[in-house]
Amino acid sequence: MTTEGNSVLVDIRKYDGSLSALWTATRLGEDAHGMWLGTAKGVPVSSAAGGWTSRFAHVMLIPRNEWWTATFCAAPGPEMYCDVCTVPEWNADGTVLSAMDLDLDVVRPHGGEACVQDEDEFDRHRVLYGYPDDLIDKARRTCEWLMEAGCRSGDGVEPFASVYRHWLGLIG
Repeated sequence: MTTEGNSVLVDIRKYDGSLSALWTATRLGEDAHGMWLGTAKGVPVSSAAGGWTSRFAHVMLIPRNEWWTATFCAAPGPEMYCDVCTVPEWNADGTVLSAMDLDLDVVRPHGGEACVQDEDEFDRHRVLYGYPDDLIDKARRTCEWLMEAGCRSGDGVEPFASVYRHWLGLIG
């Protein structure tokens, strides 16, 4: 892996291989929870639906060997946005991060409670793309775990409680 401060191309695809999101982030560092990437407000993002610029600064945690990523945003974005995905993979030199978005998201607004989003998209795509049964089961179990770990009443559960604030502070 390369060191902190280097650019990382984040390449998130749907199960059929189509683009979900593509942008460049900055490697902030690594801790017990995984690798942290930062994205400043105004960074261009591409998707199959078109392009936009990030509306707020955010950090993304890439845990080791887990079926999710967690994004923590500066206001007015959601405090926490977890994507259920295949285990993220790094290319050989650590400059490209790839994962397959499995549609389910666990989102917690600033000051609010976590909720699951895009269950309808998951249901459509599991039929349209032919998700295997083991992938469906893993995605649902991961989503349930994220709901429990990321709930406001679980304020002591890291990295969802407070550790992300340090990393978010590095990008403003």
